[in-house]
Amino acid sequence: MSNEYAKQILNALKVGNDRYVENLSSTKKTPLSPPALVKEHKPNAIILGCSDARVPVELIFDQGLGDLFVIRVAGNVVAPSQIGSIEFAAEKFGTRLVVVLGHSHCGAVTACVEALINPDQYYSPNLQSIVDRIRPSVLNLHEIATASGDDVDMDELIERSVRANVGMSVSQIKYGSRILEDMVRQGDLLVVGAEYDVATGKVHFLDD
Repeated sequence: MSNEYAKQILNALKVGNDRYVENLSSTKKTPLSPPALVKEHKPNAIILGCSDARVPVELIFDQGLGDLFVIRVAGNVVAPSQIGSIEFAAEKFGTRLVVVLGHSHCGAVTACVEALINPDQYYSPNLQSIVDRIRPSVLNLHEIATASGDDVDMDELIERSVRANVGMSVSQIKYGSRILEDMVRQGDLLVVGAEYDVATGKVHFLDD
């Protein structure tokens, strides 16, 4: 399978999200597949998303049980365990599409921005480890925003930081693993970034 197959799956996710957004404004409920015994696990896409309860991945792409291999972690950050999970799905199941899914009003990204603005902000060591993984993607944006000495538009900074964080995670997946890097180079794996708008339900793919 090549990137053409991955692009077909990506298009199916986009169409599914359109159905989801349409259903949000209708009286009918978003359908869910009934539980069933699945003998073969062949997910179409790997989604690295945030743990936020407002971002139910299967629902927002209108996908059924077994269709998506979902990895959820606060701030959709990339760590060795996430890389290993993606390698596992790509090699074991032959999944050829990875979507890094950030979202608006992300609490983890907000915490990172607040820590940059207020260095005395205290977080537990475990939460701090998440903030530290997001920090490199936000630092330059924060420096640019504060360079003029004017008041920082927090909402704009957080919005831009969400996208920058997604971009950094995409890069880490592409180049943080020899296995995945080889698959991307050979055209066997497509890695894309996206942002979910919690207010509208729409997923915006960042390469669009």
